[in-house]
Amino acid sequence: MKVTPSEAIDRALAHAPFLRRAAEQRPEIVARIAESDVAGALVLCPVHDETGNIGRALRRERQGLSLAVALADLAGLMPLEAVVTTLSDFADSALDRAVAAAIEERTPGEEPRGFAVLALGKHGSRELNYSSDIDPILIFDPETLPRRERDEPIEAAVRIGKRVVELLQARDDAGYVFRVDLRLRPSPEATPIVLPVEAAISYYESSALPWERAAFIRARAAAGDKALGESFLSAIRPFVWRRALDYGALREIRGLSHRIRDHHSQGQLFAPGFDLKRGRGGIREIEFFAQIHQLIHGGREPALRAPATLDALAALAAAGRIDPAEAETLAAAYRLERTIEHRLQMVEDQQTHSLPRQPEALDNVAKLHGLADGDALLDLLRPHVTAVGNIYDGLDEGRSEGVSHDPSLVDAALAAAGFPDVAAARARIEGWRSGGPRPLRTPAAREALEAVLPALITALGQAPDPNGALNRFDDIVSRLPSAINLFRLLEARPALARMVADVLVHAPTLADALGRRPTLLDGLIDASAFDPPPAVPVLAAELGRAEQGDDYQMLLDRARQRVGEKRFALGVQLVERASDPLDVASGYARVAEAALVALADAAVAEFESAHGRIPGDGLVILALGRLGGAALTHASDLDLVYLFDGDHLAESDGPKPLGATQYYNRLAQRVTAALSVATASGPLYEVDTRLRPSGAQGLLAVSIESFAKYQRESAWTWEHMALTRARPVYGRAQARDAVTAIIDETLRRPRDPETLLADAIKMRGDMAKHKPPSGPFDVKLIEGGLVDCEFTVHVQQLRFAVGLDPRLNVAIPMLADAGLVSPDLAAAHDLLTRMLVTFRLVSPQGGEPIQVSRALVAEACGQADWPALVAAYDAARARVSAEWARVSAGEAIG
Repeated sequence: MKVTPSEAIDRALAHAPFLRRAAEQRPEIVARIAESDVAGALVLCPVHDETGNIGRALRRERQGLSLAVALADLAGLMPLEAVVTTLSDFADSALDRAVAAAIEERTPGEEPRGFAVLALGKHGSRELNYSSDIDPILIFDPETLPRRERDEPIEAAVRIGKRVVELLQARDDAGYVFRVDLRLRPSPEATPIVLPVEAAISYYESSALPWERAAFIRARAAAGDKALGESFLSAIRPFVWRRALDYGALREIRGLSHRIRDHHSQGQLFAPGFDLKRGRGGIREIEFFAQIHQLIHGGREPALRAPATLDALAALAAAGRIDPAEAETLAAAYRLERTIEHRLQMVEDQQTHSLPRQPEALDNVAKLHGLADGDALLDLLRPHVTAVGNIYDGLDEGRSEGVSHDPSLVDAALAAAGFPDVAAARARIEGWRSGGPRPLRTPAAREALEAVLPALITALGQAPDPNGALNRFDDIVSRLPSAINLFRLLEARPALARMVADVLVHAPTLADALGRRPTLLDGLIDASAFDPPPAVPVLAAELGRAEQGDDYQMLLDRARQRVGEKRFALGVQLVERASDPLDVASGYARVAEAALVALADAAVAEFESAHGRIPGDGLVILALGRLGGAALTHASDLDLVYLFDGDHLAESDGPKPLGATQYYNRLAQRVTAALSVATASGPLYEVDTRLRPSGAQGLLAVSIESFAKYQRESAWTWEHMALTRARPVYGRAQARDAVTAIIDETLRRPRDPETLLADAIKMRGDMAKHKPPSGPFDVKLIEGGLVDCEFTVHVQQLRFAVGLDPRLNVAIPMLADAGLVSPDLAAAHDLLTRMLVTFRLVSPQGGEPIQVSRALVAEACGQADWPALVAAYDAARARVSAEWARVSAGEAIG
């Protein structure tokens, strides 16, 4: 649509705020366009930056180019082909200068070699949008890349790549250069942003998917070391262009189109809101139509390998591979749809592809294009969009629909299974069937899906939110490298499918863990997953086992993976009612203790390599709280106290010697970090060291002698109560025995009963005031809950020096045998502990479990149903409350 330049400028200023702002900053460009001098306007786009800031210079140039191209386009001075070529050439130039600048910053004076930028998508075919991302793949040659002396090649390449992205994406008052998306590289979640060239070649020769073949139809070496880029593209050319006719590619890309239509369903209907890029009859379907035929025939006919869509359509028509009339129809639609897409983006320099839904916004775009209103714009587009959709639909080969694919039968099966939103569930399943998630893009994976789908629907349909469970399962599938093994596993072991469904239904904590790391299922394959964890020494050896080439950080990461698998399996044991929650709590504690031993050993070895050793028996770690009592929940933290044996005036004998106190305090910090700091596999345990002598005000690690003195002279009653559940879990045997003797002597010390009771009552009152229960099922803090039970036990232990075992399930029967607590207290304690362990998985926020999970909770706690559990819970609380009232009053059992 050709108009006078002044009319085009007026439309731009009136209807495109982005262009108006740019025109205010670059009036010299507007003046050249007003004179129809496009070449002169383009010459003015680059602006010299006196500071030498390459990023700033590129942003200013892009601002000028955007303005010049838009005004020339609106005035009809540049056809679509010239517009997209100009934008693409600038992208090449900007990338080239950014690469050169990044290399110069790190290695001044070096030529920009050994680092290449491959342009893909519309950039590769020189068809960039007005406001487009670029989707490059970055490769490097380790042999020729300039790097600093101490840099590994991959480190140098990644730093250069990050700097290139930073230069292009940074924003200021002139805007930005380009948004950069590096996710088209192989396995972007696991690979560095810059790939070694040989590794990239190996991947595309052996492992790439059909859609990646399609992506490389339009690939070219755009910037950096172009010789390297062209060499790479030559090496993978046989992967892209296969000589055998590849009709399978049509199904793959057609399936991709179905998935795009499904995913962007709201933009499929031609109306305000229509997605020009992804909608039925939109730009992507024109591009896919050409690419499908190129993939089928391009291996034998090099003339068909044109990267640009319009060129490809012309070549295919000339070769008789598509109908010439269809090619003409598609080309006309492509030019119009791309032009209107540019109008959308000119308004505010946004990467948008959808027609506005609001009438006034749609009218604005129409007027920018020179039309009267939004209805006129829709009328202009409608016949083109309809024609493209009909032509593209003709590619469908009429796939055979079996019974299981019939939508009405799928709906019936989903409804029968219990899915409330049948349409959404069917859409999700159809997405799987068409290969939506990457792990389902192979026929073998989809075949495996079909085999397991009936059982999976039945299992997931039992969820209180079946659609949510289905979506969670989809998250899990999407994170797998391949879904084949999972589906075959679930087919071969239906019980495992039921386990997965149970986890998704009943255990949010486990479901979240599975979503983050689907490989946790691997640990459930073997029946031994339901065995209790082995003894701590055996488990510690397993958790701390290093693989060849592991360094300290890798060992920490592997330990987190292995501990995660153990804890997950224990949680599933509980959800599946395969183990008593008390046994699960004991298993959690053994896993935590073994992890502590393994990681403390690793931390000590790493620390000694730098600082050497100090004479004596070394570090001792004391566990208190639930770890000391050998009964953790899934959410428990670790209460630890660090002690050391030896002369506190001694000094270590390593390359970096430290005095004993500083040595062990820094070592304690290192052990705490080993247990708590997140690695690539996530965090491990929260560590609480506030129970150490003098609490948070004291040293992190103190000598055993200082610990003994503190307990004799300075400790408060509450600290001695905490000591009733203390046991050494790390250190040499002689030092551990010494600490155990100190604890035993402290707990057996004669006490004034009145002072003890007064202190305990005050402490419990303060706790109730500052940490009230979160609700009626806060079995820990509620009146008559576990805290009251623990106070009852600890007061009697300290008062009578009886039952001095850190494990409450051992101490309570000992006290009962001595007539110091009711015999019924043990059963009350066990029920409350079972509830706590179960609730931490089923209802991690502390509220009442959802309806569908109540039967599970009741069964896990040894009760017939939920009402029976509530009644037993009330009775247990009443027993604990009565015992605490009696003990705190100093009364004997009546």
